[in-house]
Amino acid sequence: MADKKADLAGPGIGNYDELEKILPRDYSSLLTPRETQEAIFAVKNYFEENLCKELNLMMVQVPLIVDIDSGVNDLLDRDGSRTPIQFHIPNDYDKNPIDAQVVQAATKWKRIALKQFGMEVGEGLCTDMKAVRKDYFIDHDHSAYVDQWDWERVITADQRNLDFLTDVVRKIWKVLKGAEIHVQEMFPQLKNDKYPNMPDEITFLHAEDILEKYPDMPRKQRETEILKEYPAVFIYGIGWTLKDGYPHEMRAADYDDWVTETMSKDGRPMHGLNGDILVWNPVTKRRHELTSMGIRVNADTLKQQLEMTGQLDFLKLPYHQAIINNEIPLSIGGGIGQSRTYMYLLKKAHLGEVSVTVWPKILKDMCKKKNI
Repeated sequence: MADKKADLAGPGIGNYDELEKILPRDYSSLLTPRETQEAIFAVKNYFEENLCKELNLMMVQVPLIVDIDSGVNDLLDRDGSRTPIQFHIPNDYDKNPIDAQVVQAATKWKRIALKQFGMEVGEGLCTDMKAVRKDYFIDHDHSAYVDQWDWERVITADQRNLDFLTDVVRKIWKVLKGAEIHVQEMFPQLKNDKYPNMPDEITFLHAEDILEKYPDMPRKQRETEILKEYPAVFIYGIGWTLKDGYPHEMRAADYDDWVTETMSKDGRPMHGLNGDILVWNPVTKRRHELTSMGIRVNADTLKQQLEMTGQLDFLKLPYHQAIINNEIPLSIGGGIGQSRTYMYLLKKAHLGEVSVTVWPKILKDMCKKKNI
């Protein structure tokens, strides 16, 4: 159980000795550094254009820093273990200062922006979001620098259900598959028997079902095992406390709805209107998360989740007041990892091959020895 608790918010890799065993030993990039850059922007352009078409979104600007008092920064988890970078702007000789934070994601900001941009039901926005998450353990697929396609779309109360969520996930998967086909037409060497392509269809499973199948495993191990059977899955209901006393993974209480009662296809009671897309990465031979997403809380589920997590004091913040008073739209949204997507589609062993950020010397030396 101690391992399960430690695994709730962590990457599933505890130290660099363990990571050294995980990184592939026979790796050779299928693309040169220059080809890699060309491929990155081919995927980026294709993905943004086609995600906007599939979900009826428009590209908009997004903040890198936000006012602390706004309450719109993403806290990522409910346990306070990942705090944003915070700084003081001594504006006007400190007579009109600003206390600011670097965003960890644009989850809450996007919902407010839907109203600001006058989005109607069925319309939404997509951002080229950059963020800093300083409390990650930096490994092969986690870094302090985060880039995401953070998107959000207005929905109706009647669309707050699993069928609607499932339909949106399938549209996102269609775009991911299309991006794979597109980049392989440009670089045929990415079609490689050693690293199979992503499946045409994605499998939908509840977090409860995965726990029942692997009751004694921590969350990341459960995900890895299920992906050996189904190489692409969407896991419903991440955040709700499962039968073993732990959620599948920690989720903040004030954006995704993980408390709403739902029903499995065979009629069993479940919980949660959110989830993650995970794929089997044939290069690293591990789980690989591409996106977290979900139908967002309404006034009732926001109160319920904040009460469950002991965070009712959040209700005084402007963002939370806007939800309680129905001043911003009901919505669905998510963050799709850009570098995670490039790493997966371009058959890379490490995020550092597709993004530019800081890495510890121990990791750089380790990768150099492994031809990464």
